[in-house]
Amino acid sequence: MTRLIFATNNRHKVEEIQAAIGHILEVVSLKDAGIDIDIPEPFDTLEENAREKSRVIHQLTGQDCFGEDTGLETDALDGEPGVKSARYAGEDKDFGANIDKLLGGLGTTKHRSARFRTVISLVWQGRDYLFEGICEGRITTERHGQQGFGYDPVFVPDGSTRTFAEMGMEEKNGYSHRKKAADKLVLFLQQYHQQASKQ
Repeated sequence: MTRLIFATNNRHKVEEIQAAIGHILEVVSLKDAGIDIDIPEPFDTLEENAREKSRVIHQLTGQDCFGEDTGLETDALDGEPGVKSARYAGEDKDFGANIDKLLGGLGTTKHRSARFRTVISLVWQGRDYLFEGICEGRITTERHGQQGFGYDPVFVPDGSTRTFAEMGMEEKNGYSHRKKAADKLVLFLQQYHQQASKQ
């Protein structure tokens, strides 16, 4: 089985990506790979931050790996929190405070459309590839559900009446931005292996 280091310390993200990918790949977190670093996200775009994570780990290990950055983009707030989603209310990544700031910013507006956007940067055979996944939806006026993490308690994907935090992993993956990006990653690797086997 192909082993890919995922440049994250977030076990929830590792679980989501592994569930999305299935048994085709073994996804290994930084901790499981014996790497004890917290990679900064200094850039203004998800693409650049994802690339930074995969680049750092590739330089450290020389192994195939991928990084990911995800942002919640809210139309009524001109795309906020966007690339600053994890640190929206401060550097300590307190998602309770982040949600409070988001709901406070939206107030009573009825214009609550938003999307989650995930960008995966894969370093494979020394080259960099990008894969994007988008989930359109809306922000609720209050929290619902106990599952998931981050903004999941206030995000309802289009086609559902339930927040991500009210869904199990299988149901969430039916909508998930991270799943859509992971599917593109898997398809790329499948096609790569098919091409390699023909040569």
